[in-house]
Amino acid sequence: MELAGNLPTRSTPLTGADESALIERAQEGDRLAFEALVRKYDQKVLRLALRVVRSPDEARDLYQEAFLKVYRSLRGFRFKSSFSTWLYRVVMNVCLDHLRRRGTHEEVQPPVNHEGETEFYDTVADSRPIINPERVLRAGEIGKRIEAALTRLTPRERMVFELRHYQGMRLRAIGEVCGTTEETAKNCLFRATQKLRVELGDLV
Repeated sequence: MELAGNLPTRSTPLTGADESALIERAQEGDRLAFEALVRKYDQKVLRLALRVVRSPDEARDLYQEAFLKVYRSLRGFRFKSSFSTWLYRVVMNVCLDHLRRRGTHEEVQPPVNHEGETEFYDTVADSRPIINPERVLRAGEIGKRIEAALTRLTPRERMVFELRHYQGMRLRAIGEVCGTTEETAKNCLFRATQKLRVELGDLV
């Protein structure tokens, strides 16, 4: 099967038609096509896993597990959503399962009609280092505090927060990834934001 010469490389962006063709080939068992899909998304998946579990070794394991699940279940993809949404859903479930095995945290309910889309970092004092060594040190301390606070969120809260603030996904897309509604994703983001404000109240 002479497909290698027709497969896009990492430096060649895929169009929607290119990706659909690769998916169809991969569904038929073409490993080269599947590898091309992996090349397109591997860094995004690895970065997401790393941000969620904070451990390079665990992130690599989750990366492997996620793509193995994608490979095994790809025939079930029916193009009813974008491939990236479907892929993120698989990655999210793998990461959530991993975090749940570590232990769970109690979830709190948000107040009615509260907006959950507030950018949390907009409420934290600007700590970007501008030559001043004290600000450089404080920026590092704030980063460590935020990272520690994130570990105390529930698995789903952390995932939603990561997808919104680090992956830049909109709440509607996050809801699709989570298999739920935009409103539910918004409420989950609100809970995460409120918890972080309590943990980091002295920085606000």
